[in-house]
Amino acid sequence: MKPAIKIGSLLCLMALLNACTSLFGTKEDKQVDEVFQQGAIDPNLVQPIVGYVPIFPFFTQNIQNPVDVYVGYDELIYVVVLNNESNQLDNELLILDQKGTIAKRFTIAGATDVTQDRRLHTYVTGRVETPFGNRACVYHLTNTAAGAPQFIDTLIHPICDDSRSSTASRGPADEAVQFTGIATLHDNTLYVSRTGPTNDVSSFVRPDNGVLVYNAAGANTGFAVGLNPTTSSLKSALGISAIATLAGPPQRLTGMSTSKSFYITQSAQTGAVEYRVLGITVTDDPELGTQYAETPTLLNFDQTKANRFLYESFRFKQPEDVYLSPDNLQYTFVVDSGNDSLFVFTNQGYEGVNPPANSGLKKQAIVSFGGAGTDGSSSGPFSFNNPSGVCYFNRTIYVADKNNNRICRYRLSNDLE
Repeated sequence: MKPAIKIGSLLCLMALLNACTSLFGTKEDKQVDEVFQQGAIDPNLVQPIVGYVPIFPFFTQNIQNPVDVYVGYDELIYVVVLNNESNQLDNELLILDQKGTIAKRFTIAGATDVTQDRRLHTYVTGRVETPFGNRACVYHLTNTAAGAPQFIDTLIHPICDDSRSSTASRGPADEAVQFTGIATLHDNTLYVSRTGPTNDVSSFVRPDNGVLVYNAAGANTGFAVGLNPTTSSLKSALGISAIATLAGPPQRLTGMSTSKSFYITQSAQTGAVEYRVLGITVTDDPELGTQYAETPTLLNFDQTKANRFLYESFRFKQPEDVYLSPDNLQYTFVVDSGNDSLFVFTNQGYEGVNPPANSGLKKQAIVSFGGAGTDGSSSGPFSFNNPSGVCYFNRTIYVADKNNNRICRYRLSNDLE
């Protein structure tokens, strides 16, 4: 009887396994395969001790020349693409889900940058035709998460600047003005970075190079006074290419930064710019009003804690974007098209990330990467070709790798489960 019992038990076990297969799927199940594919990370690409590793697949389908990427408070991925670089009318805003599937795409003339506030209102920098010519603008949209965006407002240069309310059009000089970056605060205040040719600091009219401030209703409430529009310093505004704040997704009832401070990148190539990524500290003085100051703590080059620093002279060539992680890590991410690289710093300006406890490292572990691969290719998983946008969400970095026509994703090796 014992052999019969063993055979009977084996048959029962096989039946149970078949039942589990029908419930949970097999290796051949498409849904299961898709789950594994979306989270696949090549173990051969993990860097020693600690480093960023690619999360495959990169997003490439129907993405042409991406110049900005942003994960919103609605947890959708927003990508600005230049389908035809010679025709700004073809620029598009793509809305992707977390798997990289494009849920919606629509044309926005001259689109270059995108962000979102805590109300799920989306902002896109672009261009618009006016009776006085083609002008820089910021489109204000709602209902993007539902896939049916509605344009509710447009900030148009120069009328969106209170200091220009009584001045005449400057013709070609106004047409040369660009809005190059947008970022929001915890209270839905909007920062807009601007570049342009007219920068007379003695005029009552604000210089073109600088940062405009708007409240949640779209009213111009201020300007970052004191940023030098013509001379490189620790508090300058030379060809600002991006702006970032400490407030960002995901939505949190507690713990959201209330700081008004911001970072900017300066990509102007017309002269020597010693510090191309700047932290601007913003404070409210009861008598003097809002004050914009340099951040001298970033000049603390503590060699016992790090080997490289954000504020090293001539550290960058052409930084295109910056993003500040809103979580407790508070890392600063910079993409530089001149170096084809991604750089990572702490909030103290030390390059690198906190090393694992058992690594034996006493300093920040440098995890920046990019440039050509060992084979000279600029299309490998650790290489970029003109990276133009960066953001961070749920411990994952997203990079708009423009000339490789892809959105790359990375996560720290010690964050992998």
